[in-house]
Amino acid sequence: MTLIGTSYSYFCRMKNINISLVILLFVVFVNIGSTASAQSPQAAPPYQRNVSAELYNAIAQADSLFFNAYNNCNLAVIDSMISEDIEFYHDKGGLSTSKKQIMNATKENICGKVTRELLKGSIEVYEINNYGAVEIGFHGFHNNQEKETGPTHFSKFVHIWRLENNQWKLTRVISLH
Repeated sequence: MTLIGTSYSYFCRMKNINISLVILLFVVFVNIGSTASAQSPQAAPPYQRNVSAELYNAIAQADSLFFNAYNNCNLAVIDSMISEDIEFYHDKGGLSTSKKQIMNATKENICGKVTRELLKGSIEVYEINNYGAVEIGFHGFHNNQEKETGPTHFSKFVHIWRLENNQWKLTRVISLH
């Protein structure tokens, strides 16, 4: 009887250990899963709760297309992405409202001379209902005619994009250095 009682007691303890082990493993796997999903790339930064992944990705893509053209002097792409009613506010250069003048200045002063670097992870996107979106971020510019003298100086920018005929166009640019 003692052998049976001891075996039964051992079985009950093992059963409790197995149940505890299953619960522990479940908790560990749930935590691993939530940690992995929290570390997975997200379309929008977690502090941007009111922007859809689709809008965030569209604006990030428009920014990438525009500045790839900017860095490679693809004036046709730049021209196609700037609205006719552009307003360009530059803290040092002032206000420009002529698309033609902006395009000429880009051709004369930017092409082959300056490239833009986006600070990775800095883009914020906010929807403007029935219009488009605001993009805020940090970027730096490199003078390709001079030797780099240290780390990139990043400054804030604000871009207002309007969706026209399924194409994103820059309508307002605020460049702060």
